[in-house]
Amino acid sequence: MTLPDESFSTVFSHALRGEPCAVVGLADEPEPLPVASWSGEADATDLAILGHCEGPTVDIGCGPGRMAAALAGLGHEVLGVDVVHEAVGQTRERGVAALRRDVLADRLPGEGRWRTALLADGNVGIGGDPQALLERAAGLLEPGGRVVVELAAPGVAHSSGWARLQCDDTLSRPFRWAVLGMDDVERVAAAAGLVVLSSAEHDGRWVAVLSPPGP
Repeated sequence: MTLPDESFSTVFSHALRGEPCAVVGLADEPEPLPVASWSGEADATDLAILGHCEGPTVDIGCGPGRMAAALAGLGHEVLGVDVVHEAVGQTRERGVAALRRDVLADRLPGEGRWRTALLADGNVGIGGDPQALLERAAGLLEPGGRVVVELAAPGVAHSSGWARLQCDDTLSRPFRWAVLGMDDVERVAAAAGLVVLSSAEHDGRWVAVLSPPGP
């Protein structure tokens, strides 16, 4: 059977509405998307990761707004950004500002004035080129700002490839995605003009704080 190809946004919207969905093409077997976790409330580990954020924060690839809403609850000014209309709508339903934008192609409000750019839940893989994404995130920051990035665990190799989303009989068109782990973040960050200020592990999830080098 030949499955119809749809846009990433269309298929991911199915997932956000509760349909089982998996990523195919990055591993030998389909990898189920943990959409139920993304659509819930932030847990203690999420809050520990968000503890690395400072001041006004742009949440890149905000999805249904779990992390953005938690940041707002902690008193941060927050903007969620996502390419998927359904994700933006669900983030707004949580009471958080969100825009449908492609962070790699579109201009965002407040460029050069954000204190933190957040890349949680593996979103450093957006576009398949972590160096380019980190360079873009750095361009959103005010002087002394930071990129807070969730990473794969030590021992996971940096990789990039083509993937698709599959929800039931609907298959997305191919999109580029990447995996960046702790072992490679210093090298990739340096290529993007950033330094690693700190790193931490929170209940099996890894995060690094990156910043442009000081004067």
